[in-house]
Amino acid sequence: MNFRSIADLNGAVLSMLPKIPRDVDLVAGIPRSGLLVGSMVALQLNRPLTDLAGLIERRLLQSGARRAEDRVVDPFADAKHVLVVDDSVRSGSALREAQETIAAADLPWKFTYAVAYVTPESRELPDIFAEEVPLPRMFGWNVMHHAWLGKSCVDIDGVLCRDPLPEENDDGPRYEEFLRTAEPLFLPTVPVGWLATARLEKYRALTEDWLARHGVEYEHLAMLDLPDAATRRATGAHVPHKVEAYLESRSMLFIESDPHQATAIAESSGRPVLCMATQELVYPRSIAGNAAAVARKFASPWKRMARGAAERVFDRLLDRRRVRST
Repeated sequence: MNFRSIADLNGAVLSMLPKIPRDVDLVAGIPRSGLLVGSMVALQLNRPLTDLAGLIERRLLQSGARRAEDRVVDPFADAKHVLVVDDSVRSGSALREAQETIAAADLPWKFTYAVAYVTPESRELPDIFAEEVPLPRMFGWNVMHHAWLGKSCVDIDGVLCRDPLPEENDDGPRYEEFLRTAEPLFLPTVPVGWLATARLEKYRALTEDWLARHGVEYEHLAMLDLPDAATRRATGAHVPHKVEAYLESRSMLFIESDPHQATAIAESSGRPVLCMATQELVYPRSIAGNAAAVARKFASPWKRMARGAAERVFDRLLDRRRVRST
């Protein structure tokens, strides 16, 4: 799994800036994720920003006040070159649809198409791209709306809703009130395969009611069958319970809120874990170590070129920039 966070996206935009023609007058984002990239690019270039419909209707997205000497009375009248941006290309259908929409509108400007992330198969579709990211891949700005959730295990507290405060975590009336009224955080808009939580089984009804009220669809809900929170703490059951659900579900990914638990789940399961708090994809040490082990085989001077090639291959396969050694 190749994961990119919003911080990664900002880095991709910065790396793409030198490739963008300096005569671009206007930036147009392809809704919806393209507007995120478009805003980043427009701010860096200090150019007006619009979306695809706004481009056709000659309407800008509202922006903050700029210096008087930078203000443009009618950017559409003055424009000659428009940069159309999106976050990623897979099949290219969204990009082609945007191109067809622009062509049908018979707009008078020159167009350049830029995309932050492409696959090896789609790299020829945009004029400019920042990085090639092979499938399977997932982005931090739409992870809870991705079809991968159907093949994933997802934690509840700290992911779907906030964590309880210490004073709410009394395994009694205050905790029950938290379960009824917890504010949502990252609500999924697609069905989830498994919800795996360290909440106790005796709170299943309250948990199911909260999930139903917030429209969370799921196939399985794995809870801890222990008598009380004191027993849960004494046995340290949080991680083993989640690992068991991860392995039983045969999921491709676990989404966890706590960095320490994310590391422990990855190491115990031998599978990747996405930590929502840090926006990192955590791999078990056994996988992370494979890249270094193979690279060490190419230690002699005459094999330095081969060693560098091997490291680049493993970086690409394992996305070592996001690998955390446990």
